[in-house]
This record gives sequence, C-alpha cells and structure tokens, in this order.
Amino acid sequence: MGTSYQIKTLEQYHEHYRRSIQDPEGFWGEIAEHFIWKRKWDKVLDWNFKEPKINWFINGKLNITENCIDRHLEKLGDKPAIIWEPNNPEERTRVVTYSRLHKRVCQFGQMLINNGVKKGDRVCIYMGMVPELAYAILGCARIGAIHSVIFGGFSAQSIADRLYDAQAEFIITCDGAYRGGKDIPLKSIIDDALIGNRTVKRVIVYSRTRTPVSMLKGRDV
Repeated sequence: MGTSYQIKTLEQYHEHYRRSIQDPEGFWGEIAEHFIWKRKWDKVLDWNFKEPKINWFINGKLNITENCIDRHLEKLGDKPAIIWEPNNPEERTRVVTYSRLHKRVCQFGQMLINNGVKKGDRVCIYMGMVPELAYAILGCARIGAIHSVIFGGFSAQSIADRLYDAQAEFIITCDGAYRGGKDIPLKSIIDDALIGNRTVKRVIVYSRTRTPVSMLKGRDV
C-alpha cells in the first residue's frame, strides 16, 4: 500500500474508518489502486445481505503473490523479507531477501506444476515452522492452487478428516520438525493419515531433521 494508508494517529484511524463505512466503494477502490492488477475491476462492490450475496472487485484479476513479492523487487530486492530464527541457538539464522524469496516461490510453483498440481487443486501443507513453509503457501497461491495448512501438532486422524473434507490430492510435508527439544515425525504421521485414502496422488517431502522415513514409490517424492 502507498504511504497514504500508513495510519500514524488515532485521529487518522477514526477518519479512515468513518470513510470506509460511509463510502466503502470509494475507500477500498482507492486502496486497490496500490495493487498490481492483471485486469482492473468493473465494480468495487456488489452486495445484498438478504440472500446473502457479496462480491468484491467484480471481474478484476490479480496474482496475490505478485503483490506480496514482485512489486517490492525493484526497491527492496536486497532487503529481508523473512528473518528466521531456529529453536536451537547453534543452528544458523536464515535471512531471506525479497529477491531470494521471489526465486524460491517461482521454483516452488514450478515444482508443483511438474508434480501435476493445477489451478484449483487442493494442496494440504503439514510442515514445521521453516521458511520453506512460506515458500509452499506462496507457491500454491502463485499457480492458483488452494492450500490448506494443517497444524503440526494434529494427529493422523485429524489430518485424514481434513484431507477428506478438502478432497486434497497433494500433500507437502517434512521428514520431521523440531518443537522445543522434541523431534516430531511429520512424515510418519502423514503415512498413518493416508491409510485407506484414495484421493492423494503425491506427497512432497522436505528434508529438515534427516529422520529416516519411508517413501512410497510413485506417491512420495
């Protein structure tokens, strides 16, 4: 967003809030001008609360990751987008610049396409708190896949329920994750969750803890 929407005082906040209530189309239309659009909208807002039916930015098209990343490359390319600190103080802190984030997200999106993921496909993400989790989420958004992030503490049954509910065909996970001093065996929990599953075509595994895992030929990569 442009500096016009960096709210610096409470007074300014009240003023902007009032305007957003009195003239939502004008207010949000102005904010949307700061975004990169592939196609501009025909109408900001179409709503009725009776049905209820609410549509924003009708016929507008954008790629949300271009707005998160690409538009910052020129000025902020070498600046940190993510600063990741590990749980273990002996492990290195990772600083991911906008340029590097852009490269990784594009690579990740291409990797998803190479593994058969298409626009509208559901991808479940079950990972530890590592920068690769952000690459996965943004990579899905980049190619128009729908991601569902599953909390790393969930049991196999909870994961199975969510996979079924989303009709997910793809999973992105890690061999394991560290929580405090504990090593959580994410991949083996996924294996348990997939017993009897008929929708998942591919499980993509990121090596994090170097925990030995079983890899099912044709499904796991």
